[in-house]
Amino acid sequence: MLRFAHQGRWARLGAGLSVTCLMLLGAPARGQDARVGPDLFSPRLDGDQRNPPRFERREPAAAAARPRGLTPIPSGAGVTGFDSSNARKAARPKRTARTAPAARAAMAAAGAAEEKASPYQTPIPPLETAAPARGPVLGSASALPPVPGAPPVDLGPIRRPPKKRNAHPDEPDDPYAPLGVRIGAFDLYPAVELIGGYNTNPAAVPGGGAAWLYAVSPELLVNSNWSRHEFKAELRGSYTGYQPDATPSLSRPYFNGKAAGRIDVTRDTNIGIEARTLVATDNPGSPNLPAGLARLPVYTTIGGAFGVTQRFNRFALTLKGDAERTQYEASKLTDGSTVSNDDRNYDQVTGTLRGSYEWATGVKPFVDASLDSRRHDREFDSSGFARNSNGVTLKGGVTFELARRLTGEIALGFTRRTYEDARLEPLEGLIGDASLIFTASALTTVKLTGTSTTGESTIPGVSGVLYRDVGLQVDHAFRRWLIASLKLGFGVDDYIGLDRLDRRYSAGLGLTYKLDRTVQLKGEFRQDWLRSSVPGNDYTASTFLVGLRFQR
Repeated sequence: MLRFAHQGRWARLGAGLSVTCLMLLGAPARGQDARVGPDLFSPRLDGDQRNPPRFERREPAAAAARPRGLTPIPSGAGVTGFDSSNARKAARPKRTARTAPAARAAMAAAGAAEEKASPYQTPIPPLETAAPARGPVLGSASALPPVPGAPPVDLGPIRRPPKKRNAHPDEPDDPYAPLGVRIGAFDLYPAVELIGGYNTNPAAVPGGGAAWLYAVSPELLVNSNWSRHEFKAELRGSYTGYQPDATPSLSRPYFNGKAAGRIDVTRDTNIGIEARTLVATDNPGSPNLPAGLARLPVYTTIGGAFGVTQRFNRFALTLKGDAERTQYEASKLTDGSTVSNDDRNYDQVTGTLRGSYEWATGVKPFVDASLDSRRHDREFDSSGFARNSNGVTLKGGVTFELARRLTGEIALGFTRRTYEDARLEPLEGLIGDASLIFTASALTTVKLTGTSTTGESTIPGVSGVLYRDVGLQVDHAFRRWLIASLKLGFGVDDYIGLDRLDRRYSAGLGLTYKLDRTVQLKGEFRQDWLRSSVPGNDYTASTFLVGLRFQR
């Protein structure tokens, strides 16, 4: 009896263990995906290993299916979680009840922005000015010294910086940003600035007199809202007056407008079209101006461009053609007579070939080469020189877009221009261009700008002028509504064929007080110096500016 009792006890114990094992192996746990079958303990890899895909997309289907913002599955890791890549793992942030909702909201916002983006080319880059147009700047994105064609009070090119990502996604957007006006599929951002100030030397000559100044500067920015294609326009004008005015009169108009469009032919092919107009004058004190002027002559530059861009995976090739016309009005003299400037009128045609390669995310090196030809209305100018010329420019550089902290473009190169007149030596030299924005913090932004241009000259024996400029601007927000700006600039004017080298320096300090989305109060102090290798051309000027900006 005792023996049978022990046997029954062991039998019941074995039966219980068997039932327990079957429950653990066969019954799925709640919230888990249990698999019953002969492959229960076999590794389960992504994809069918017996029929691997021959042509895979750049992003595997498994990566596209997972939530946006998660770390990609390493090579050799399946859904089992095993990773044979031996790669260093990033430390995971501690998950707390407070940070988890913010992280999920950030992932959702990033996914929505990516889904909303056009599957075609990136938007048109910021429109550049049609010609150098820098000067004493009030609320500008540039700190370059004044060069020919600059208005006396230049508010700088219209720039709407990219929206900064909030540390907390639930925070509202900038409460002082303009709202704009929606008309159909276009967003319009109109604005006007009313400025008053004082300049100790508006004529930019040694020992020049001081004068009060005023300026009215309207502007308009237009952006399209199409899912494909794109159109944008920037229009800015101003009129600056002085009291008391000098001789020649320093009061003059200024207009700089540009419109650009992109047509997405296919996913990898697009066409770019642009048109531009510039209305300006030579700067006071320029050696290109004749003596006895009653007022500064106005010139107009009208141009346009047409280009095609083709992408080959990471490589992109752009072919662009550009044509423009520059025409001067007749100069009015103090004795009532006029002098023609037809010898300064010219047409320019330019062809540019550019190749770029997406080396890494946000880093794209490029190389471009351009050929141009300038043809004047008159074969010989008033001094008997034939100023028709041909130019070639080679540049190489890189564009940045690194986590929105560093964006822009920087390039270095060489330019050479030869003239039909053998008496005019070639204009050549190293050039550089830069347009970089570094977001040091949520409150501080650093901007680096640089330009290199070649200008025409009317001085006998001078081929032309090579202008090189560099500027640095630091903006710091004490509050969202109170922004201070520090601006430093340096420029060099090299007169080819003449032993003259002008160095231009500038320093400025500005303050912007934003009352609300529509009204801003601005003030700026700026100091300019010119030091020339030719005696009798040095000057110093101080400018005080105060203005109101009304925007919508």
